[in-house]
Amino acid sequence: MNLTFVSGNYGKFVSVRDSFMEEGIDINYLDYDLEEPDVNDISYISKAKAFNAYLILKSPVFVIDSGFYIVNYPENPMYPGAFVKRSGVSSDVNGLLETMRDVKNRECYFLDCLTVYDGENYYQFYGKSEGTISEVVRGCELKKAKSNLWKVFIPKNCDKTLAEMSDYERENRPDGRTSVTHEFINWYKNNYINTKKLMKL
Repeated sequence: MNLTFVSGNYGKFVSVRDSFMEEGIDINYLDYDLEEPDVNDISYISKAKAFNAYLILKSPVFVIDSGFYIVNYPENPMYPGAFVKRSGVSSDVNGLLETMRDVKNRECYFLDCLTVYDGENYYQFYGKSEGTISEVVRGCELKKAKSNLWKVFIPKNCDKTLAEMSDYERENRPDGRTSVTHEFINWYKNNYINTKKLMKL
């Protein structure tokens, strides 16, 4: 199965590519912004985007969609969820910090959904990273950053934002996260590379 990752977010691709390269797996990349259904459900959105990506390439594809959930967002708990990009929260982190200025409970989490579609079957994988929102923007621009939220997201049991961490610190942080990319790679190796065939989930 020759896999193509489809996304208009180059930073997301760099992060995914590096994880695959560590396992000796090559993937293709199509820089394309897929339209998202107007629903606050990353599983549904991810599945729809994988289907549309397959219509373009006519070959196995995978996409990754992320939701960002702020537990005590003022007057709208768990916002923005799957609307993280469309809400402007990820692009305007200073605006987010202003909104959260007087909020003491700053707990939040990323929830990722990776969907593979081979023209017949869908395969979905999930990853979660819990943490808190910093008081100020911290860290520098990173090509592999999936979002500007890296500058304000402090993983659980850590004192740095993702943007302040080195590659080693991010990969080995003690926050108990599950990586959607690693979940998928492990499945791919066990069910395709090692057996030379796909297995339905």
